[in-house]
Amino acid sequence: MPPEVSAAELASRTILRKDLTADTAAFIDTRIPGSENKINYPMIGPGVSENAEQAVPVTAPHGFNLGAAAMPAGVTNNLHLHFTAEVFVCMAGEWRFRWGVHGDDGEATVRPGDVISIPTWVFRGFTSVGTDDAFLFTALGRDRSGGLIWAPSVLEKAAEHGLHLTSDNRLIETEPGEYPRGVELKRPLTDAQLATLRRIGVEEMRTRLARPSDLRWSTAPFLDSALETGGAELAAVVGYGITEDRDQHPRLADPHGFSLARLRAATGRGMSTHAVDESQVLIVTGGRWRITLNRENPVSAELGPYDTLSVPVGAWRRFESIGPEQGEMVVITGGEGRARVHWDPAVTALAEQQGTVIDPNGYTAAADLLHA
Repeated sequence: MPPEVSAAELASRTILRKDLTADTAAFIDTRIPGSENKINYPMIGPGVSENAEQAVPVTAPHGFNLGAAAMPAGVTNNLHLHFTAEVFVCMAGEWRFRWGVHGDDGEATVRPGDVISIPTWVFRGFTSVGTDDAFLFTALGRDRSGGLIWAPSVLEKAAEHGLHLTSDNRLIETEPGEYPRGVELKRPLTDAQLATLRRIGVEEMRTRLARPSDLRWSTAPFLDSALETGGAELAAVVGYGITEDRDQHPRLADPHGFSLARLRAATGRGMSTHAVDESQVLIVTGGRWRITLNRENPVSAELGPYDTLSVPVGAWRRFESIGPEQGEMVVITGGEGRARVHWDPAVTALAEQQGTVIDPNGYTAAADLLHA
């Protein structure tokens, strides 16, 4: 039985840009010159923050974490690695990503509309090199991502400025150059350990960067594509996700713990009433959307750019682009594989009347062929 979502729960799962709470002490490098003005926004799940006092708007497990970073021009996020997937969605500004133990294995420039997935166990860092309004959303795989490992040079520089990381990932403050007593600090990786890490070339990293020109949009990704309440187009970026177009393939198919797709729709169009059995988060990247939950007692939220909504697992939902401009959003869905869409029976019946059904493999098909 699909859950019925109350207005209060919908509000608790809606994260508006204006309500984001900045965390300026999330990581050990926030005192290193050039990194003092980093701003992190925890959104869904604890992420990898080293600030035990961070406030997380949505704590329910999703199978992934979501946060954001805002950095004025010239500010740097220092070299570190993750054990689970890290995917960046660029909203504003221009960013120079670099990777490798010393940050010199390669560089890539990321601009608005780009999505980049950095491989696990690879040191990465990035600098805002464009405008002061630079903004990235960041999705991390798994509920428990295991924290991170800082490059030895970062731990050394942080200690020079009075910040230290304990073995259980707690930040400790001292006078610059002093070391805390009575606690075990995080040990930097040795040269021998660093030498075991895989190196990534520029060409390989380019395949993990999805620019708008790289996207392959399906104009009929869903059962309701020809219906008045449907008509959304979909580009699969990470994983197959919710597409029902058997000919659609993602830019990246390796396991991330979630799928990520771009969805767009003209005014008045979108996705008809449906449900999925996995966690799902919507990030508006353009236009305005009305998201309506439930069939019996509908509740709605209107979202604009940078606004985010976590949809409860199994809840009925409808997406409608309502602004004068084309509506655009990023859809993140939990799980490694395809997520089957469950359509409202009225949608299924109307689509079949117009000649489209879902085949046993979960893809759209011509009704006359399937029933031949």
